[in-house]
Amino acid sequence: MLDDLSPQKRMFIAICLSVLFFGVYWYFFPPKQPITQELNSTNTTILQEKQAPVLNAENSPNPAPKQELEILTTIDGKYFQAHIDALGRISKFSLNEKKYIAEDGSKLELITKEPYPLEVRFSDTNLNNLAFSNHYTADKTHIDLKDEKQSVILTQNLGTLTLTKKITFSPNGNYTVDITLSNPANFFITPGFRPNVAVDGYTVHGLMIKQNDGSLVDIQDGDAKGDERFQNAFIAAASDRYYTTLFYDFNKGLNLAINADASKNGTIFISADNSISLNGFIGPKAHDLLKNIDKELLDVIEYGWFTFLAKPLFSFLNFLHGFLGNWGWAIVAMTLTIRVILFPLTFKGMVSMNKLKDIAPKIKEIQAKYKGDPQKMQTHMMELYRKNGANPMGGCLPILLQIPIFFAIYRVLLNAIELKGAEWILWINDLAIKDPYYILPILMGATMFLQQKFTPTNFTDPMQEKIMKFLPLIFTFFFITFPAGLTLYWFINNVCSIIQQLTVNAIFKKQKQKEIAEAKHEKI
Repeated sequence: MLDDLSPQKRMFIAICLSVLFFGVYWYFFPPKQPITQELNSTNTTILQEKQAPVLNAENSPNPAPKQELEILTTIDGKYFQAHIDALGRISKFSLNEKKYIAEDGSKLELITKEPYPLEVRFSDTNLNNLAFSNHYTADKTHIDLKDEKQSVILTQNLGTLTLTKKITFSPNGNYTVDITLSNPANFFITPGFRPNVAVDGYTVHGLMIKQNDGSLVDIQDGDAKGDERFQNAFIAAASDRYYTTLFYDFNKGLNLAINADASKNGTIFISADNSISLNGFIGPKAHDLLKNIDKELLDVIEYGWFTFLAKPLFSFLNFLHGFLGNWGWAIVAMTLTIRVILFPLTFKGMVSMNKLKDIAPKIKEIQAKYKGDPQKMQTHMMELYRKNGANPMGGCLPILLQIPIFFAIYRVLLNAIELKGAEWILWINDLAIKDPYYILPILMGATMFLQQKFTPTNFTDPMQEKIMKFLPLIFTFFFITFPAGLTLYWFINNVCSIIQQLTVNAIFKKQKQKEIAEAKHEKI
């Protein structure tokens, strides 16, 4: 029971809870190098398959060989460039903004792995084989996309029927696709395999389905079974850390099936008969961009368990950025604001810790005197707490309250593509990646060490005291690979704690001196 633990043990447990999060992630999900512009060679056979999802007991169509296809249409927009190949698919999609362009001038490609967006497959084996043998024709070879929507019409002759695919692109990366068949047939269309650009062990990558009741279903890479089915879903998205390709329909909904490859990575296929109209998007999971298309698409930005805290925190961070014009200073301002909001509780907890340290000798006397009678020991200790205005839980409650806030900020700063390429000061040129010189992690560890030095403690267990002394080193180790934006938050948070603790210590010291002076005066 918590009531039976000393205040120091309670504080120790609270701090260890925050360490546990990092420990679990580091042990089970070690960071991986980002995968850029590469196909997984172990999945070559799977990538070559052009089978339609199996919705019943019928056999799937035979696979068709992988082909190098000509580009039918090129779309040049302000923010992106797209290529449509001879099978009517978006085979390339690159971003034009400066922060997405490498130092050698190469553009960031979001589509690197099959199946490509807008690929169509048929349930009928013969039709499916024809679909991957007969090439489309296009009414335009080039679209110069400026400030207005523009369309391209693709046509494919499949013998017994003709498929017409009209794709209308908007300047910001969203599009609509309308497919009609001249004769009835069941077919599937996919938003494509997820972007393969930013994949690591700390963030979610895979599929996200928003159902018509508003609930969200995540199917992460490695967890797809291949038999998942959803009716009338609102959003079907395939995403990595920062980028997504998706379909959405908030009116009729999407009937979809999930295909799984040998690695249990899933691909979304939307089912249709005869015709279908869909809204789609390919691009970064940027808050303002998605919100301008449809605010419902913000659910594609994955925050996990702490979404209820993370969403308002990002909105506030975004507001601060709009006011300050710098994401680094916005993080600093957000941290200071949170500290101000929590100040009354934090201040009370720090005062309580000082009082607990002051009465620690009397607590030991009570524990020794009533060692054989726990009930009397508890009664006398509670009386001592009441008399001195000390709260045994006061020291760890602020820490426990900050843990969910920190986890929410952790998710926000890890998933915010807005931090990509965002400068702060001096050597910090990208808040989305680690500090290249490890200065922020070292400063964070140093301030955590100072915070410990100034925080009143009274450990009776030497092992607990040793572990606490190693916490700054452990945290520094964890934060070395974390984004600079996250490390900046924790560093500023530590600085605030130090200032508050020194202030409380000074107030408490002055008050004690006053009490001693008054006691001497009474004796005289």
